[in-house]
Amino acid sequence: MPKLEGFEFWSRTLGGARHVVAPMVDQSELAWRLLSRRHGAQLCYTPMLHAQVFVRDANYRKENLYCEVCPEDRPLIVQFCANDPEVFVQAALLAQGYCDGIDLNLGCPQMIAKRGHYGAFLQDEWDLLQSMILLAHEKLSVPVTCKIRVFPEIDKTVRYAQMLEKAGCQLLTVHGRTKEQKGPLSGSASWEHIKAVRKAVAIPVFANGNIQCLRDVERCIQDTGVQGVMSAEGNLHNPALFEGRSPAVWELAEEYLDIVRQHPCPLSYVRAHLFKLWHHTLQVHQLLREELAKAKTLEGVAAVSRELKLRCQEDMARQKEGEKPAGGLPFFHWICQPYFRPGPKEGSKENGGAGSKRALEEEEGSMDVLSKNKQKKQLRNPHKTFDPSLKPKYARCDQCGNPKGNRCVFNLCRGCCKKRAFKEMADCPGHGLLFKTKLEKSLAWKGAQTRLQDPQQAGPGEPGGLPEALGGALA
Repeated sequence: MPKLEGFEFWSRTLGGARHVVAPMVDQSELAWRLLSRRHGAQLCYTPMLHAQVFVRDANYRKENLYCEVCPEDRPLIVQFCANDPEVFVQAALLAQGYCDGIDLNLGCPQMIAKRGHYGAFLQDEWDLLQSMILLAHEKLSVPVTCKIRVFPEIDKTVRYAQMLEKAGCQLLTVHGRTKEQKGPLSGSASWEHIKAVRKAVAIPVFANGNIQCLRDVERCIQDTGVQGVMSAEGNLHNPALFEGRSPAVWELAEEYLDIVRQHPCPLSYVRAHLFKLWHHTLQVHQLLREELAKAKTLEGVAAVSRELKLRCQEDMARQKEGEKPAGGLPFFHWICQPYFRPGPKEGSKENGGAGSKRALEEEEGSMDVLSKNKQKKQLRNPHKTFDPSLKPKYARCDQCGNPKGNRCVFNLCRGCCKKRAFKEMADCPGHGLLFKTKLEKSLAWKGAQTRLQDPQQAGPGEPGGLPEALGGALA
C-alpha cells in the first residue's frame, strides 16, 4: 500500500483529527493519552524521545514505546528530537511499526535542547533540516511531520514552513511563540503567524498556543483556518477540555489513577499529573501539597487525592449561596479549569520588556524568594542553604578542574586518579583504588597455585614443598 501524504494522510490515517494532545516530556505517557482519548482527544503524540538513545538502548525503546502498545491508543504519532539525519531515520525505522507517523521536534525551547543541539535551536539550520526530512520521507513507510516554533518575522516563518513542506513534511504543527517565549516570558501565542503559514502551504496545519477551553479551539480553527488544534498546558489542567466540560477534579483524578493501575508508569509522572489537576486546590490546602510530594507509592498518592476530595466536599458544604470563587478564578478550586501562567514582574518592563529569564531569576533571588524546586529541596533537607557565600570551596583537580579528592595521593579527582593509578599500577587509598595491591595478591596467588601443582619447585619447609627430613632422606 503506497504511503499516504498530506491531506489524505490527515483525513484517512488520522481520521481528520481536530483535537490533538501535544507531545509532553514525562506527561503524555500511555495512561494520560488513554484518559485524554476518553474525553474528546482524537490524536495523541508520545513524549519527545531522544533518537540517539532510542537507537542504542533496547531498554529505552521497551520502556517508552514497545511496552505501551495498546489498540485504543491510535492514531498515534511518535516524536523524536535529533540533529543527525542518519540517527533520526534509524530511530524512526525502529518506531514506525508502532505508530501512524513520525514527528521531528523543532519546537523545544528549553536549555537542555540548546545544550543537546536539538528542538527550536535547529531552526536556523535549514540545510540540515532539509536533509533530515528528505531522508526520512524517502526511507520511512509512515509520513514524517514536524512541530515548529515561529520566528518573530511572519515572512521568515512562512519561508521556513515552505522549506519543510518541500523537503517532505506531510503535516505541520505551528506553536505560535518564538523560542525565547518560555516560562515567565511566555506571553501570548501569535495566531497571525499560524494563519499566514496555513495560507502558504498545501499540507495540513495544526495550531498550538493559547488553548485553554473548547471555545478557544473553535475560535482558533475559525480565525486561522487550521485543520486541528493541539493542547498541552490546557490538557494537563483539564483533560476534558475537548469535551467542553469542566468536571470536578477528583472525577478525572480517580479515572486517571484507575488507568495507571492497568497501564503502570513511573510514579513521578503520576505525581506531576496530580499536581496539575489539583493545582488550584493545593493553593488552598497547602499542607497536602507536601504530603503529595512525599508520597512514595501509587496508593500513597491515591490516598492524598482522596483526602483532597474530602477537603473539597467540606468546602462545598460550607459554601454560601451567591458566593464567588476566590482569587479571581472562573470556577471554584475543585473544578478543572485553566491555569494562567503569571507574566514577568512590572519592574522588568522598564527596559522595554526586554528582561531576560536570568534577570528575572536574579531579581527574585534578591528578594530572598526561593524557586519551587529549591523549596522542595529545602523540605527534604531543612539545613540546606542556597547562599553562594556559604557553599564549601573545593580544591580543583590538577587535570580536569573537577573537585579533587581530599586524600588523593595524586591530587586528582576520582576519574583522573583512576586512569593514572591504572596506568602506573599504583594505589590510592583515598579513592579506594588498589591496583598495585591487587596485582601483587594476584601474582602471589598464581605462584602458590604453581607450587601446588609442582611440589618439586617449592623449597624445603615452604608451603607445597617436601618436609626437610623427607627431602634429606630422599637425597
